Amino acid sequence: MRGLLRKAYWYVAEMLGENAYRHYVEHLRAHHPEASVPSEREFWKETWAERGANPGARCC
Repeated sequence: MRGLLRKAYWYVAEMLGENAYRHYVEHLRAHHPEASVPSEREFWKETWAERGANPGARCC
């Protein structure tokens, strides 16, 4: 039962973007080691500004 709950939590967290900052930092360190890592607050500020400026395929 715990394993199922853990998998469900992981799935929901991935769908909602809860792990986006961690994935971004992992990518930066793996592919751009010379780049400075922004704070989580800076990451989300830039992410939401980009999404607001370029909404893409979202409905609203």
